[in-house]
Amino acid sequence: MVGIDEVARLAGVSAATVSRALSGNGSVSAGTRARVESAANDLHYVVSSNASSLASGRTRNVGVVVPHLNRWFFSSVVEGAERALLRNGYDLTLYNLSGGGDERRSVFDHFLRRRRVDAVIAVALELTTDEISGLLALDKPLVGLGGPLAGVPSLEIDEIAIARLATEHLLMLGHTAILHIGGSSEEDTDFHIGSHRRTGFQQAMTAAGLPVAAESMICADFTMANGYAHAKQALGHPHHRPTAIFAASDEMAIGATLAARDLGLSVPKDVSIVGIDDHELADFFQLTTVAQFPERQGELAAETLIAQLEPSRHEEPALRVPLPFELIVRSSTARPLE
Repeated sequence: MVGIDEVARLAGVSAATVSRALSGNGSVSAGTRARVESAANDLHYVVSSNASSLASGRTRNVGVVVPHLNRWFFSSVVEGAERALLRNGYDLTLYNLSGGGDERRSVFDHFLRRRRVDAVIAVALELTTDEISGLLALDKPLVGLGGPLAGVPSLEIDEIAIARLATEHLLMLGHTAILHIGGSSEEDTDFHIGSHRRTGFQQAMTAAGLPVAAESMICADFTMANGYAHAKQALGHPHHRPTAIFAASDEMAIGATLAARDLGLSVPKDVSIVGIDDHELADFFQLTTVAQFPERQGELAAETLIAQLEPSRHEEPALRVPLPFELIVRSSTARPLE
């Protein structure tokens, strides 16, 4: 097996310089780093993870904490983060908190604080002051994804603006009888995503001079089954059937589409439907949606974290980073029937 000394001889540098160049720790010029990497590639040199960990105190392993893994959005974020981490030579350890409070305490009080990970990405989780300070005190950099975390780089998306954009699309088409299927305030997720999207809907309706009646907003749980159940009840009403539905997630929007079809209604002729996410099934259902690019979100979160782990090679990340979103118009929305 090729050793670090052989790489050093071929590159014309010291073994210590090879170690710094390949680990990202310490100051090495771009030209020297390129020469070392070229020599390592020519000799098929592989850095020993054990030796590297002992020398640097780092494991090159990042913990990613998610509230759910059985939702398309979160699995897509993890896929994007893993892609960026592997590209930069880091492993990923996943912590799924769907088990509840005891599981969360175990992860933050024990697993993440042990020397198992170098840093942490928290996805759609409002961390407590103790959880944040506990990690930072152990020199474990942290990145928040989905909303602001005090004192650490956070990648945020404007949930109100997303919902306003989706609603404005329906208003632009001429719809006024719009139903919003969104999250429950009693069971709101971290960062109040459901509440913010409901606020965006209300703002767009109010700006258009339209009343927002209580019955025009239904609380659901962001699943396809719940979207189906609520949409079927609303669309089956003999007197107050909406001409359009804005669902706070694509999964609920797809459920609403299936409910409309089961009732013999045409989408978009009888009812227009728009969602949020750009789910992997959105194109199949020709669903108009506001894309928020979860895989890219995961990549950006990982890249932001690596910038903290390798400060000599990257600029210091900003504390607040806005995330992009985009209206994608397909054939589930159209002007209402006259």
